[in-house]
Amino acid sequence: MGNHSRAYRVSMQALFLALIAVQTMVPMLGYLPLGFVNLTIIHITVIIGAIMFGPGEGLLIGTVWGALTIVRAYTAPTSPLDTLVFTNPLVSVVPRMLVGVFAALAFWGAYKVVKKVAVASVIAGAVGSLTNTVLVLLAMGTLYTGPVASAYKVSTGALGKVLGAIVVTNGLPEMIGAMVLTPLVIGALVAATHMRPWRTAAPTPK
Repeated sequence: MGNHSRAYRVSMQALFLALIAVQTMVPMLGYLPLGFVNLTIIHITVIIGAIMFGPGEGLLIGTVWGALTIVRAYTAPTSPLDTLVFTNPLVSVVPRMLVGVFAALAFWGAYKVVKKVAVASVIAGAVGSLTNTVLVLLAMGTLYTGPVASAYKVSTGALGKVLGAIVVTNGLPEMIGAMVLTPLVIGALVAATHMRPWRTAAPTPK
């Protein structure tokens, strides 16, 4: 890869980081607030970045998302739970870091089997979305059992059912959205640029 190609790749990575910042900090661009829970759409950007650049860059993009989530929770909370739990990096940062890593690895594993970018992108979208939903809710339920149960006006014993319902009512739509939009955006990026998704580029002729 020449210097021009490397510079182009770096500029594209910077664009993804800037997009993550805008989506995280500007209301309605990355989250749709619904009462005590935000319906997340920003994870799709992380998944797409991870597919295009690999797990390392996916980790970076996800980390930036998580760090900015803490900033937003302090400065512009959109629900009572934001300042309660999303100021803790174990809730806001770690799951988002792993979204990019797991999405990239899922894409690579699926692509090795099916050899189709679109199909592998659908699978990566599902894995990345579920990673965010499950790990965030698991951290909330584990680290803040009492306060979260109180926020939802249920007993601590019933919290598991409430969080399970959120997986269905919020996590499932988020996953379907990621499965639909990820391959569409990946296809558009491939068509509009000279780039190929991670680990799918044709070997350089000798």
